[in-house]
Amino acid sequence: MKIRPLHDRVIIKRVEAERTTASGIVIPDSAGEKPDQGEVLAVGPGKRDDNGKYLAVDLKVGDKVLFGKYAGQTVKVDGQEVLVMREEDVMGVLEA
Repeated sequence: MKIRPLHDRVIIKRVEAERTTASGIVIPDSAGEKPDQGEVLAVGPGKRDDNGKYLAVDLKVGDKVLFGKYAGQTVKVDGQEVLVMREEDVMGVLEA
């Protein structure tokens, strides 16, 4: 199934957190925090302004982004957990 976000919403897949510390200690899933980084899977067309014109979203598919720990709504699509959030909830884009 494919999902198409509406308005200024984006679909983000969380990037898995580091499971081992620098000293080699393995952190179990239950003890680790949810990662606050992800990859954009889909982008909506944008918001409409007062004149009805679309204001494009600055993100694009494939961008690596930062967001707050409690940002967005978690949903399952085809057994995969993804986040749906507004563009304004994204704090920044990670660049290489």
